[in-house]
Amino acid sequence: MSEQHPDGRLGRLHRRLGRMSRDLARRWTHPAYGGEPGPAALPPALQPHEAKVCDATAAVREVRHGERVFVGGGCATPRTLVRALEALRPRPADVELVHVLADLAMPHDAQGVPQTGFRHRCFFVGADLRAAVQLGLAEYVPVSLARVPALIRAGRLPLDVAFLQVTPPDAFGWVSCGVTVDVLPAVVEQARLVIAEVNPAMPRTQGDALLHVDDLDWLVPVDTPVIEYRHAAVPTPVIERIARYIGGIIDDGATLQIGMGRVSSEVLKYLADRRDLGLHTDVITDAVLPLLRSGVLTGRRKTHQPGRIVTSWAMGSRALYDLLDGNPLFCFEPIERVCDPAVLAAQHRLVSITQAFAIDLTGQVCTDEFEGGFYGGLAAQAEFMRAAAGSEGGKAIVCLQSTDAQEQVSRIQVALGPAQGAGIARSDVHYVVTEYGIAYLFGKSIRERAVALIGLAHPKFRPALLEQARERGLLPEGQQLKARGAYEVEEERTVTLKDGRSVLLRPATPSDAEGIRALFHGLSDRDVYTRFFRNVKSLSSQDVQRLCNIDFDREVAFVAVHGPREHPLVVGHACYVAEHDSGLAETAFMLRHDWQGLGLGSALQARMREHAQAHGFKGFVAEILSTNDAMIRLARAGAPRVDKTSDGSTVRLTAYFAGPADA
Repeated sequence: MSEQHPDGRLGRLHRRLGRMSRDLARRWTHPAYGGEPGPAALPPALQPHEAKVCDATAAVREVRHGERVFVGGGCATPRTLVRALEALRPRPADVELVHVLADLAMPHDAQGVPQTGFRHRCFFVGADLRAAVQLGLAEYVPVSLARVPALIRAGRLPLDVAFLQVTPPDAFGWVSCGVTVDVLPAVVEQARLVIAEVNPAMPRTQGDALLHVDDLDWLVPVDTPVIEYRHAAVPTPVIERIARYIGGIIDDGATLQIGMGRVSSEVLKYLADRRDLGLHTDVITDAVLPLLRSGVLTGRRKTHQPGRIVTSWAMGSRALYDLLDGNPLFCFEPIERVCDPAVLAAQHRLVSITQAFAIDLTGQVCTDEFEGGFYGGLAAQAEFMRAAAGSEGGKAIVCLQSTDAQEQVSRIQVALGPAQGAGIARSDVHYVVTEYGIAYLFGKSIRERAVALIGLAHPKFRPALLEQARERGLLPEGQQLKARGAYEVEEERTVTLKDGRSVLLRPATPSDAEGIRALFHGLSDRDVYTRFFRNVKSLSSQDVQRLCNIDFDREVAFVAVHGPREHPLVVGHACYVAEHDSGLAETAFMLRHDWQGLGLGSALQARMREHAQAHGFKGFVAEILSTNDAMIRLARAGAPRVDKTSDGSTVRLTAYFAGPADA
């Protein structure tokens, strides 16, 4: 049974006095505990602490029956100590190993089957632990990593022994936790016995990453390369497209939390043209290196610790570790401090990126179950997502691939399955991104969410999702979805109008329905009549769908929006529809009355013409009331050849993109 220890200053003093008394005893019994010889020649940094130095086997023999051992994680996993504990004969009975994201904390045989003499409790299920969890050799604890230190300090997760890996001590007896700080300060405070591998290859990180040798019971010299972590060198086209979408919505001056998913790392490649980005994140990887070299990551606009990169652990290559070594640019802090809600929400334009495994049409997100088993973990994403949502100009982003690798299973589903727990509640979801586009869900109805998310699914799964959504009452019977491809982010253009305001011209999506309805009600009575050729007081759902539910093959529509992507104001709408096989397309426009006369109509006309020419159209046709001089001028503008016919009340203008000499 785990031993409970006093908390706070008194507890720390109690443990430190105990360690000092043991150190005095060792000076009489050294060279090693239990009479075993210690290292023949100690490195200079360890010589002042010779009484604490022993080999791994001698150190782990102090683990008692029934104790709980915390194993430091990430790329600082103390593998030598873990192997020594597993090799002990006889082993201490009823021992449980606790770890966050330990690398090879559980041995495997030649066939990859996990083999361990102990129980394991983990807060993150990596690839090396999936089988162990399924076999019952390890238990997964679904809790935010940011809350683990409080569990430890409150005694709800009692820990007796700590295994960790640190740098050699400096002249004053301080060691650095190196690339992993996360929950270690809380662990060291509470454990009765702390055993540290001392590795000269470990970078000496800055910030709150230091421990004093007085807080360590045993120092075990090791000289092994620090574990390196790398993503696949060549990302898939799907991941690249998702990353490009996300990169497009990150603004100058944003503070980023990137995580260690492949998509999150890939996003940084699409930020090379941004300015003054900052990092306040649970983990950093090699993905930050190019942005540091290019000067994009300055952190100048950060609210908390401006100019510094704040993190809790690092997972990358030796190049990253060399950059971290002694570098005050990087501030390593305990995970609960990195994730402090007040600090996060105060950050300037905080962007949080969470990689998910599945999402249902109401917005529930699965982040820690994959293909029938637990995989990954909650990490600290809940804290970062809520903070990003509360940060001024922040963005909380969930990203996922729309299907499995074989494109046989949709990861966008009408409802999460029995082996897909909701790690993020539908009420906390803001942006969702797949390789087919971007949806913003926060504050949206179930119908609006279902429409938006079906549009992010792989095209071959959209008809089934649409039918299932109708059957479950998520969508009305008349709902249609015509788009068959990905959202064409490359078709977006930003233009500045005559009054200096900027608008984004982008392809219309079904999620624009309410914005287009509001646009209609912002038209004057005359504008309504000239657009629809009749007096119309409202638009039916079918009418609105015809304006934004577009196949982008023979029907194309653009909207002009002003304001943030989360809540844009639709100030203009323009569309063209192919006329049979003539190579011509009929156009129509709507502009808010208070946005007319600023060049918006001309900008939409130019944007549609650019798109139509690229898709092989010869020209535009417009049916216009003969009294609508402004639209007649717009239809003629820039066309080298215009044919006109009239029946008195209306004129039909055919504006060709090329003149007779160019045709």
